[in-house]
Amino acid sequence: MQNSANSNANFTEQNNRPQNPIKLLIYSHFFPPSVGGVETITLALARGLAELRVGGMPEFAITVVTQTPQSDHDDTLFSFSVIRQPGFAQLRALIKESDLLHVAGPALGALFCGWIAGKPMVLEHHGFQAICPNGQLLIEPEDAPCPGHFMAGNHRKCLSCNSGAGWLASGKLWILTFVRRFFANQVKANITPTRWLGGLLKLPNVIDIPHGIEANSLVASSVATTAGDPVIAFQGRLVTTKGVRLLFEAALLLRERGRAFQLLIIGDGPERASLEHLARETNLAAQVTFAGRLPKAQLEGALSRAFVVVVPSLGGEVFGLVLVENMQRSLPIVASDLGAFTEVLGGAGVTFRTGEAGELARQLELLLDDPAKAVQFGRLGHQRMLEFFGRGRMIEKHASVYRRFAT
Repeated sequence: MQNSANSNANFTEQNNRPQNPIKLLIYSHFFPPSVGGVETITLALARGLAELRVGGMPEFAITVVTQTPQSDHDDTLFSFSVIRQPGFAQLRALIKESDLLHVAGPALGALFCGWIAGKPMVLEHHGFQAICPNGQLLIEPEDAPCPGHFMAGNHRKCLSCNSGAGWLASGKLWILTFVRRFFANQVKANITPTRWLGGLLKLPNVIDIPHGIEANSLVASSVATTAGDPVIAFQGRLVTTKGVRLLFEAALLLRERGRAFQLLIIGDGPERASLEHLARETNLAAQVTFAGRLPKAQLEGALSRAFVVVVPSLGGEVFGLVLVENMQRSLPIVASDLGAFTEVLGGAGVTFRTGEAGELARQLELLLDDPAKAVQFGRLGHQRMLEFFGRGRMIEKHASVYRRFAT
């Protein structure tokens, strides 16, 4: 597997490049004001690249193209150009004018235009769309982890998995997966946030570049004990795949064993109403707080009271930005043992068997019984975040890839 770090030495001769900045077009279907992991990373990437200078001049001229409506967002606050909801002809013209195309996720329209124009393309994978028709690597409708039926050639299982929306829709998803793999084989580089994902994709020119956050954007709390009952926090979208129901099952087991705790659920989503109903039905309501989506200042305040952060996802994860953000806060992490999570934590956190509520409860009990161990995991996570998941490291590794392939 190709390592982007090896490319840095090839570009020390920056002064030999033309004075004009590299015209980089970043296509991301989702972008602020939409909220999500793809949006967060794409925005950080565009901002960081726009800051790079060679001899005092910008190294990259960044244009972000997205299908996300502007709404009430002020795009003039960005240090780069943003083009929203272009038609096909405009998209094709924008790509034709660029030196290099970066596609955040295998968006077929952008990849097709870049391929037709003969532009060097870099594809960053934020999901499983190149190896799974539903893009989640989950078996529907039970949201069970998929062992990789598409790549194993078990295509009947793929068609059956997505048949809930109708066989025609399922067939379309299946066919488009082949199309995405075709274009992924044409790009100069397939960037993945984890080596684990790169191994699953089985594509050429794979470069792993972990996502990064600004090292000073969060304040390390080092708080693992607070007055009152220990707070077990969850942060994320309230959807089935994030595993909040599993966390509730583990909480019920803890309660049966006489353990005192409070659950803090931070985030919103389509599952919230049913989760609130479940909390009432199981008599957990007095121990659960649904905080909703919190602005930054309130989020930091809420998490400063947390004893531990639980990330109980059932699947669909290729990195785990919430892990890194809370490692930055020096909060101990307990996460399901998905391949991406295990790689990101690297031993600086606790994992449990995915989908196993009993195992999750056991790991939480071990930390509740040993607060010093929880503090130690928090410190290890913070150090690992600084070493591997800084924003500057992510920006420079991307820039080294672009320098190699820009025309």
